[in-house]
Amino acid sequence: ASHQSADWSSIHEKICPLLTPPQPCFHSERDRKHGKEQLLRRQNSIVEVAFSAAQEFLWEGKALEALPAALQALRFSARMFGWSSVQLVPVYLLLAEASTGTGNLRQASKYLSEAEWIVLQTPDCPAAVQSRLHRGLGLFCVAQGNLDQALYHLATDVYLATSAFGVDAIEVSGGYFHMANIFLRQNKMDVANSLYAEV
Repeated sequence: ASHQSADWSSIHEKICPLLTPPQPCFHSERDRKHGKEQLLRRQNSIVEVAFSAAQEFLWEGKALEALPAALQALRFSARMFGWSSVQLVPVYLLLAEASTGTGNLRQASKYLSEAEWIVLQTPDCPAAVQSRLHRGLGLFCVAQGNLDQALYHLATDVYLATSAFGVDAIEVSGGYFHMANIFLRQNKMDVANSLYAEV
């Protein structure tokens, strides 16, 4: 009952109107094509709503509430694009962040492994996606207390974000910010302040 309640308040209420009833029997190729397009539009809407809801919960510090929404985003993304699609990487990263937020580092590691495997299997994977992966890996290393490995991933994030968006792009600032936080924890104030200034 508690899981049903969490699922309802997290995402189900928002996507319930978008869930499609069983498909009717189509009598023409045109009707079939129209039905398929309509189904894809609904599934895409569900992914967008679920992903946004999960992201908002994380921004509010509600990692547990983010999980059902992120799982719905994963389920419908996989239906639309397939389980090996690079489109699933941002959703896996969201799930990893939510799992880390709930203290379930083992599950977070599994989600990150799935994301990393997809990126490795996609030779033309965009630098922007690779950047997000390395940021997720960096933050996971911070949660584990492995700060040297975290700095490696976050520096890679900055490099990839710079190559994707440009040196002065806002997308680059996240990597700098998280690196600065690590140097602050290590009492390396000069380095931390220079990175905060870059942000």
